[in-house]
Amino acid sequence: MQVLQVQLEIRPDPAEVGRARRWARSRLAGSGIGADEPLAETLVLLVSELVTNAVVHTGCPAVLRLLLTGVRDDASGAPAGMVRLEVADASARPPAPRHATGDETGGRGLELVDGLADRWGWDPEGVGKRIWCEVDRCAAGAAAVAAVCRVDATAAEFAYGTV
Repeated sequence: MQVLQVQLEIRPDPAEVGRARRWARSRLAGSGIGADEPLAETLVLLVSELVTNAVVHTGCPAVLRLLLTGVRDDASGAPAGMVRLEVADASARPPAPRHATGDETGGRGLELVDGLADRWGWDPEGVGKRIWCEVDRCAAGAAAVAAVCRVDATAAEFAYGTV
């Protein structure tokens, strides 16, 4: 099984969210996940949410890691394996999922992560923590994620003023 791991250092600056999205798109394309694939759209949205949380809620530098494991499914030739995103920061404060209501502009990030990722969680790392999520790389999973992503991406883009 192939494993690709790359990482990007993130400054505690909101402009880093856009840089992280561009970096993720580039790395995904380099790994064979096309920018127009639903999986890529989902992963870029997840990067956006995790990096935004780190930048906005910790005020600390962070590290974004992208780990891809992959094999080809013998029967269909479709990719199998998973993609794991991690954001590690120096804040020991655990993530606090919220539920935004009405016109609130915050509080949707971890709900989006929960809805888009197959798994997510957090672990202590050094003096801080690592928040992670995983998306399975399979044809059926990507289609299901894409359906959710189209709805939630619009909400996230609206919330972050990118539409």
